[in-house]
Amino acid sequence: MVETSVFRERYRNEYIGKYYSGRLHFVFITLWCACGIGICLYYIQRPTLLQLAVIPLTFLYTNLFEYLGHRYPMHHRTRFLQAVFKRHTLQHHHFFTSDYMNYDSVNDLRIVLFPPVLLIFFSAFFVAPVFAIIYHFFSLNAALLYVATTLAYYLNYEWLHLAYHLPQTHWVYRVPGVLTLRKLHFRHHDLHQMDKSNFNISYPVFDFIFRTLK
Repeated sequence: MVETSVFRERYRNEYIGKYYSGRLHFVFITLWCACGIGICLYYIQRPTLLQLAVIPLTFLYTNLFEYLGHRYPMHHRTRFLQAVFKRHTLQHHHFFTSDYMNYDSVNDLRIVLFPPVLLIFFSAFFVAPVFAIIYHFFSLNAALLYVATTLAYYLNYEWLHLAYHLPQTHWVYRVPGVLTLRKLHFRHHDLHQMDKSNFNISYPVFDFIFRTLK
């Protein structure tokens, strides 16, 4: 097996271009989600309790989507999603191992955060169609709450995942619960256990339900 330090240098040389900026990557994702959430909240008017129920339902839906996407295509090679498997199992899990979890420089965010194009694709082909369906069959408020919750979950996912690859002395670990979540992710990065447990990157709801929480 290639040593982590050697793999990291090889990955940087092959996949991190000289014009890539980890800071801009982080800012783009944050602004895209924050602006989307802000627009939704601006247009929501006097939501009812039934409409507000969209928030926890969307949370559970996205948490399940996160769990299934991570457990299966990210860790099992499939015909149409080989790029997802390659980027996650063959690259991310060898760039970050249970013995070497911290990133070295801000441009290493290239292998931590999802590519910006994925966020655009996700927004256009997953968020927007469901928004249209909820708007058509229920209400504009419910549809806007769905979009706001989905984008908030996506941003929270990215921030938490980034936090897990920061040094344990970072101030973010003073936020209650973050250190515990990092420990779960730490165990997931054991190369011998990565396809067996702790598939929820954010909150281990479905890891608990499907008994893969370790």
